[in-house]
Amino acid sequence: MKTQLLKLVFLALFGLISLVSFSQGTVKGKILDSKTNDPLVGASIVKAGTTNGTITDFDGNFSMTLPEGKNTIQISFIGYDLFAKTVTVTNGQTTDLGTVKLEASAIAMDELVVIGKGVIDMEEDRKTPIAVSTITIQEIQSKAVGNVEFPEVMKNTPSVYVASQGGGFGDSKMFLRGFSQANTAFLLNGQPINGMEDGLMYWSNWAGMTDMANAVQVQRGLGSSKLAISSVGGTVNIVTKATEKQKGGYVRLMSGDNGYAKGTIAYNTGINDKGWGFSMMFDYWKGDRKYFDGTRGKGQNYFISIGKKAGASTFNLLLLGSPQWHDQNYTKSLTTVYSGTNIKTPGYDILGKKGNSNYGFLDGEYLSMRRNYYHKPVMNFNWDWSINDKSNLSTVLYASWGRGGGTGNYGNSPGYITGGYASNGRIDWDAVVDYNGTISGGIASGYNGMLLRASVNNHNWYGLVTNYENKISENFTANVGADFRFYKGTHFRELTDLLGMDGRSETFAGETRVVSATFNPNPWASLFKYADEDERVDYDYDEVINYQGIFGQAEWNNDVFSIFVQAAASNQQYKGIDRGNFTTEQESDFVNKMGYNIKGGLSYSINAQNVVFANIGQYSRQPFRDAIFTNYDDETEYDTSVDNEHIFSIEGGYKLELAKFKLNLNAYYTKWDNRFESSSGSDYTVGGVTYTDVDYLMPNIGEVHSGVELDLRYRPTAAWLVKAYTSIGNWKYDGSTPVNVRDENTSSVVDNFEIDLTGSKVGSAPQFSGGISTSYDIIMNKFIVDLDWNYYDKLYEDVDAADVAEASLNGESYEPEEINSYGLINMGATYKFNLANSNFNLRANVYNLFDKEYFTQKDSYGYMYGLGTTFNVALRYNF
Repeated sequence: MKTQLLKLVFLALFGLISLVSFSQGTVKGKILDSKTNDPLVGASIVKAGTTNGTITDFDGNFSMTLPEGKNTIQISFIGYDLFAKTVTVTNGQTTDLGTVKLEASAIAMDELVVIGKGVIDMEEDRKTPIAVSTITIQEIQSKAVGNVEFPEVMKNTPSVYVASQGGGFGDSKMFLRGFSQANTAFLLNGQPINGMEDGLMYWSNWAGMTDMANAVQVQRGLGSSKLAISSVGGTVNIVTKATEKQKGGYVRLMSGDNGYAKGTIAYNTGINDKGWGFSMMFDYWKGDRKYFDGTRGKGQNYFISIGKKAGASTFNLLLLGSPQWHDQNYTKSLTTVYSGTNIKTPGYDILGKKGNSNYGFLDGEYLSMRRNYYHKPVMNFNWDWSINDKSNLSTVLYASWGRGGGTGNYGNSPGYITGGYASNGRIDWDAVVDYNGTISGGIASGYNGMLLRASVNNHNWYGLVTNYENKISENFTANVGADFRFYKGTHFRELTDLLGMDGRSETFAGETRVVSATFNPNPWASLFKYADEDERVDYDYDEVINYQGIFGQAEWNNDVFSIFVQAAASNQQYKGIDRGNFTTEQESDFVNKMGYNIKGGLSYSINAQNVVFANIGQYSRQPFRDAIFTNYDDETEYDTSVDNEHIFSIEGGYKLELAKFKLNLNAYYTKWDNRFESSSGSDYTVGGVTYTDVDYLMPNIGEVHSGVELDLRYRPTAAWLVKAYTSIGNWKYDGSTPVNVRDENTSSVVDNFEIDLTGSKVGSAPQFSGGISTSYDIIMNKFIVDLDWNYYDKLYEDVDAADVAEASLNGESYEPEEINSYGLINMGATYKFNLANSNFNLRANVYNLFDKEYFTQKDSYGYMYGLGTTFNVALRYNF
């Protein structure tokens, strides 16, 4: 069936070519950069309102045929202002436009009214270069919309790795230079969006970003951000659409494998004569599974933007969100673990590579034990004020309100219930309900009885970022600014399904009570309906995190040299509030941690085509909240001995830019000390006692990451583009750390030891990667075929704390397991056509074209298979 659908897609593409008709006159010209007079190779020239067009050759020349009479043509090139001109075409004659010079935009998003230019630190905003890759809206819309993850759009850049985390929609995690996404700074229109508590990114909360983003810039290493953020791996700048200048919109329908469907509508009013404009986008999607069994999902995306130009100021109010739910699949062992004849932990040997032990059927109805559901509306207000021709002020006020969580078992689990797992490895929910029927009085307690619960993670987050820039002289620019964040997270558990029982009894908040209220794990319902304090179970606490930062930057440059220095200081406050462990609410004092970063760099332009640069930086980064508050039995207790993490980084690079060829070469060294890391495990035995669930706390991890990166871009002909990259890393642990083994049920430390990790490989991301991307215009600017190949090698497992413990007890050094190398090929095609005076765009993608079987990661629980062949097809109508 899948093969037949793919054939139909490509037959449709080729069939539509026959609709193309040719015009009666010719228009030609030459497109140059207005400042350098260099030819712009690959600039797009189209007839307004159609897809009829062409692109420039190596010398910037173009020639195209148009209907006789008046025609408006539009000339565009990424990073330049749009140029439009009306020409009169005579039958059989050639009209020569001569030389057209395009003006460079500040960034490649100048169709926007306002984007907070002063707080969005793009690489182009600073003269001193960095290691950077920019993904344009064209690539995002072509390759990363639909049943693919937003981070996938970044994987064709050096030192980026994307892996499945929970196997469902939005469960990807990204690594940059070997550092996890918790240690990479993500900014949305200048607004920090990493989790305040732990730095984590949950991409399911940002599912609509591929429809909303105008560009994504991956800044590896020190980056260009002026904010008081201490990103270890780098900075990812996501710039969304705002209120657009031009009137228009689109409707898009998309379909994919495994029952995936998506519908999108977007509209822009354009800017009226009073300076007002409105843009919106609404989207609905669903899927029977991502790829693995038991990974259903459904959600919506919305985007609303209102803009106003008023004299020297521009304002923009933006609201966006991605309410969704999706079921999850986790890593698992290759072989099944049995307790007698009962299945304790299903493995791939009985599940198969698509198998999922988190779901089954109850009375014939689908039911998953692991469902993520969340709704996180985000609002920001941008104000850009051009004070005069030398200074400007840019400010963004933002807020987000997160509601939702993730479900799981509470009390007993299928592996400890006779027949809890069926022979195929799925949960036998009927057997679970039968087991619950044997519990006296129908009331669960302790490990007696199995229910479903949700771990709720609600938050309110408010912040402000402001930046003042002054061009003191032609060569010297200075910036100062501030970054304030106010965050409160509320964490508790609530029941979602009693599975045939009448309730659960437990001692909670100083009293014994029976809880029977259940709540729907739905992203819309969870906005306003969740458990009251007397309906909560297991734990109930708040965490307050406030952040105050100031920053400054100065840069001097001329035609040959540039030099900059940037510094920032910040204070982070932490407070714990505990309700679940005490009769009356308890709260801690504020814990204050100061941090700073300082970085500088310089560049030298050998000539217009060759530039070399170097940057250096030192960070003192405050620890995450979970490194300070570690006692589950008292969420107000904190560890005063936890100190800041320390990061030192130095990098250098070379840039070559020719008319047909561009090359970037970078080298880096990053040393990271005093890092806190924790992981979970099971069945830990010490002193003859086995602890079912334990945490391994490692408070003094050190790492050294070094490597080289190369990326290039080559256009052999006007229709053919080739891009390639490679990354070679040497990422190792450095030094020794204590390891404290904590019983999750009592929060007491049951064992401790020290392990020297020096020389052990850092896992989770491949230390060698490379790729080639190519696209070819079969019919110029109408029918385009593209191909991506990515290869990954020297990929090691996550740190397995249980193996660390075993190595320590045996007096051995720890070395993680190296898992498979693999290469993947993705293919896509785009066809643009007009039908009945309407503008259409047909796009098809096939991911993992040859259905390669591979693992993307390994942790202490087992392996995670990567996705096999998937595809999507989208038809877009532009108006």
